[in-house]
Amino acid sequence: MADDMKTRVANLTPRQREVVRLISLGCSDIEIGKILKLSPATVNNHRSAAMRTLGTDKAALIARLALRYRISSLKETLTAAEKRKSGRKRDGWN
Repeated sequence: MADDMKTRVANLTPRQREVVRLISLGCSDIEIGKILKLSPATVNNHRSAAMRTLGTDKAALIARLALRYRISSLKETLTAAEKRKSGRKRDGWN
């Protein structure tokens, strides 16, 4: 089962990986859109495609998978540029 999930994670596109990373940091579709310069609807499409690829329909599981398969880490925070673009004063862990 773990090998299957590793394959699924490897099949994420670079954009889907970015979206999954930002989801794991607590960003909304609107914030992700601002950071990546995409419309919220496009972000939602990337989120949905990543969820299909990973075989889940739960955003909380996306965050867990991002941590487990090192798309993000517990120590990671939004960069200063990401905070500025998203309009956040604090990152998703604060």
